[in-house]
Amino acid sequence: MKYVLRFFPEVEDDVVAGYEWYEEKSRGLGEEFLRMFDSAVFEILRHPLLSPELDQGFRRRLLRRFPYAIYYTIESNEIIVSGFFHCARDPANIRRNLLKRSGE
Repeated sequence: MKYVLRFFPEVEDDVVAGYEWYEEKSRGLGEEFLRMFDSAVFEILRHPLLSPELDQGFRRRLLRRFPYAIYYTIESNEIIVSGFFHCARDPANIRRNLLKRSGE
């Protein structure tokens, strides 16, 4: 099945913030961060059911090399990326943000 990918605007903001933070720490590290994000997104598109399903139908894909996770749901032929969070964040806070964004 071919999927359509959609991102919440907050996800794009979080990716840009992560890029800027890493790039400030070491030139080129932000670019590597973006490559790992892109790689994870392409893996989600190829195999969306491979990532474990968590609460409320959300799935989580961890980035390689960076402590971040992409949270998404699958609805029909659409993959909706609802969150992109640092793994050190409080899981309850992540859950609240995801549910808020999904309208539940």
